[in-house]
Amino acid sequence: MRSILITGSASGIGAAIVKKVASKDTSFTLTTKTNQAGLKKVVEYAQNKGAKVNVLCGDLTNKNFIKSLVELARQQTGNIDQFVANAGYADKKKFGEFNEKDLNRSIQTMTSSFSEIINLSIDDFKKSKNGRIVSISSFVNKNIGLNNNIFPVTAAAKGALEALTKTLAFQLSKNNVTVNSISPGYTKKDGKHSALSIEEWDEIISKIPLKRLAAPEDIANLTSFLLSNEASYITGQIINIDGGLSLV
Repeated sequence: MRSILITGSASGIGAAIVKKVASKDTSFTLTTKTNQAGLKKVVEYAQNKGAKVNVLCGDLTNKNFIKSLVELARQQTGNIDQFVANAGYADKKKFGEFNEKDLNRSIQTMTSSFSEIINLSIDDFKKSKNGRIVSISSFVNKNIGLNNNIFPVTAAAKGALEALTKTLAFQLSKNNVTVNSISPGYTKKDGKHSALSIEEWDEIISKIPLKRLAAPEDIANLTSFLLSNEASYITGQIINIDGGLSLV
């Protein structure tokens, strides 16, 4: 049984990953900051597939919470085999609008939490027979200014996350642990929270070569592959899933 820790797992990409990977051979530790109702549905789905599930809700900017989360993830099997860092959010405040607190919150949630979890559990991955780490990044640090939209504080956090991912891949390669990052393009939301208006979404879709938003399942499919034995020779990669957005 493999033990998988997934952050930001109550909705969207995180929920889709849980649903794709869930099986009787999987022990999940799932977390969300506030969306407990959404996480409950995800847990029920995973349990119906035979998976074992641990849940802990809290703030990833809190180091004590992260420590408790890692300890919980070890309880079922004694080791953490795989980690999907999915927690994040889009913030399109421009320079002159965001402040130091906004920037720090973004980095702490999406970047510092990743490094903190890795630092606490790195020996787990080294001992695992199927050690896999996947970070979920974003297009916002690459495709700058599409439809005059920029996401400075999110781009800063995701850019740093990709750097940590690649350097970690190098460090853990000798332990046969793969570390990769997925960079989704604009992705369909399954909730009411969105950084853009309906009109902005429509205009963006018209500029995506494949003429649609990514579905959370698109990202979940690749994540599932990267967590599998079939992807054992792929590491240190930043993989775009953007419908051709990076071609524009």
